[in-house]
Amino acid sequence: MLVDSHCHLDFPELNADLPGVLSRMRDSGVTHALTISTTLETFPAVHALARAHANVWCSAGVHPDERRDGREVGLDELVAMGSSERVVAIGETGLDYYRVEGDTEWQRERFRTHIRAARRLAKPLVIHTRAASEDTLRVMREENASEVAGVMHCFTETWEVAQGAMELGFYISFSGIVTFKNAKDLKEVARRVPLERMLVETDSPYLAPVPHRGKPNQPAFVKHVAEEIAALRAIPFDEVARATTDNFFRLFRHARRA
Repeated sequence: MLVDSHCHLDFPELNADLPGVLSRMRDSGVTHALTISTTLETFPAVHALARAHANVWCSAGVHPDERRDGREVGLDELVAMGSSERVVAIGETGLDYYRVEGDTEWQRERFRTHIRAARRLAKPLVIHTRAASEDTLRVMREENASEVAGVMHCFTETWEVAQGAMELGFYISFSGIVTFKNAKDLKEVARRVPLERMLVETDSPYLAPVPHRGKPNQPAFVKHVAEEIAALRAIPFDEVARATTDNFFRLFRHARRA
C-alpha cells in the first residue's frame, strides 16, 4: 500500500481522464492521495474532488508564486477554507524566488498567513521552497511552524536544509526527481533521511519518474519513487511503502484510511 502525498488531480492533464487515473492508481497499489490547492479560484474544484472520493483528501492554500487571482488571501478566509470537510492540510505554501524578480516581501507575508492559519486550525503545512531555503526555514522558525509541523514537498535541497526542517518536526517528501540519473546529491539525501520522517509523492502531472520521464505524471507512478528509495537504501520495497504510508496518516491526522 502506498499514498501519493502530493498531486494535482484538478489539473487538466489528470482531470480529463480522472476515472482512468484513479483506476490505474488503484491497480498500482496506491490506495490514497492528497490533491493540492494552488489558487483561490481553483480551490472549489480541488475540494469537490476530495469530497467525491473516499480515498482522496485535499489541502487549502495559494502557491507561493501564484498571482492569477489578483488579490491576497486573508487569514480568516484561509481558515474558513481550511475548516472545510476533507481538508487535511494548509498549502501548498512557502517561498519560490526562482521566477520572481524584484521585491519578494509579498511572498513572505503570504507564507506567514498560511502558517498562522495552520496553527489556528491545528493542521499541518505543505511547504514548497525553491531558490529560497534560507528564508523558508527562517520564516518557519519565526512563525512557530513547529507547532503544527508538515512536509517539505518535492524536496530537492541539501542535507543541511533537510536537517533544519526535521528539527522543526517536518517530514521530507521525495518525488520522481529522486529517480533521475543526475540527481546524485538528492539520492544521498534520500539515503540519509530517517525512514520514519519520509513521504513519497508524484507532484503529478509534473516530474514523471524513470521509466516514464518526459510523459505526463500520475499518482500510479509514485510506486517508482518508492522503488528507487528502497534500492538506494538496500531495503525491501514493502518496508518503504509501509513506513511512508504510516507516516502520511501520522502527519495528516484528519485523514482516515478508506
